[in-house]
Amino acid sequence: MTSMQTLVFYATPEHKCSYLDNQLATTLFVDPKARVEKDLYTRLSHLGFRRSGNHYYRPRCNNCNACVSVRVPVRTFEPTRAQRRCLKRNTDLIASSVPVRFEPEHFSLYRQYIEHRHEDGDMYPPSVEQYENFLLEARPETRLTEYRLPEGGLACLSVTDQLDDGLSAIYTFFDPALQNRSLGVYAILQQIEQSRLLGLDYLYMGYWIRGCQKMSYKTQYRPIEVLIRDRWMRI
Repeated sequence: MTSMQTLVFYATPEHKCSYLDNQLATTLFVDPKARVEKDLYTRLSHLGFRRSGNHYYRPRCNNCNACVSVRVPVRTFEPTRAQRRCLKRNTDLIASSVPVRFEPEHFSLYRQYIEHRHEDGDMYPPSVEQYENFLLEARPETRLTEYRLPEGGLACLSVTDQLDDGLSAIYTFFDPALQNRSLGVYAILQQIEQSRLLGLDYLYMGYWIRGCQKMSYKTQYRPIEVLIRDRWMRI
């Protein structure tokens, strides 16, 4: 059985940073041949690792530590007034868990989202192969949650992994035409509530960079904890 003591890690060559201009990034990866069970995945998450498909990674950049892992302690989370309005605005949505498999409707929504929201990012242009490698190369604990409009249309889909102590928010995408619903916010609030209902302690939300507009939303969920020098601290 693979353990933290027997894991092998690999570092990528320096490459252009996706978030900070004029910065080079290095990524640390777990050996893709390693068998990562749920308890080991949880321990990796404690150290700031994330999952993308079959890969477990964290930034390890020379002369830069801007990427900070964040998580929400769900038992003490209190929604803001704006977040409560978001919940109220979306009470008509119908949520359901669905199997982790390719569905043309899901990919169509993903493609719309990437083309409208992230045309300057690494995932543009979207393809079926990229979508499957990113979101459908999943774990037994992975859950896909659909949010549908009352008339049946697919509004939003979120992908989460269940760890021993929390849920890990892998990715959420939604219909860009429904911007007034703030579906990204709504999905996070639902993941926080689902963590509570499952008796878990945290929602892991990936990386945050101070001053990066794309990531500023993550600190709007309070209280929030950040990982500094391998210690989680509340800010």
